Amino acid sequence: MKLSGPLALLAVLTLASPAAAQNAGQISQVRAGANCPKCNLFQAELGGLTLKGKNLAGARLRQADLSLTIMNRTNFAGADLRDVEAYGGVFSSASFAAADLTNASFVGTHLEGANFRGARLRGANFSGAEMDRVTGLTQAQLNQACGDAATRLPGGLRIPPC
Repeated sequence: MKLSGPLALLAVLTLASPAAAQNAGQISQVRAGANCPKCNLFQAELGGLTLKGKNLAGARLRQADLSLTIMNRTNFAGADLRDVEAYGGVFSSASFAAADLTNASFVGTHLEGANFRGARLRGANFSGAEMDRVTGLTQAQLNQACGDAATRLPGGLRIPPC
């Protein structure tokens, strides 16, 4: 079946438009300190904020800026954190259980006590991250990520160099 004219244009526009653009209202609520499980926070600018103990479980934070944030005890379980920039953030006792951290940058982050059980870490950069007291982290997960000599890990675990 060959499409032409208006139908072809409609098909091209439908395929070219974003599937799920960010939700500015939900981003504003989170920036103000609200919990927002399963929210669409795609490309949210949250850098430099203090948002302790929030529930962002199942949220879409893909390509969000979490640089220099303080998000201790925040629940990211099952969240989409692909391509997140979290440089220098503080995520003590946060839950990343079953979250997707593919290609995320956690360079220089403080992750003491964070839970990584079942998290996907393919391509994640943990250079200089403090992770020596995280839970749920396995060697198989780390084999998919990278770090450097300054990355602190639990005993017996190692991370490939970036």
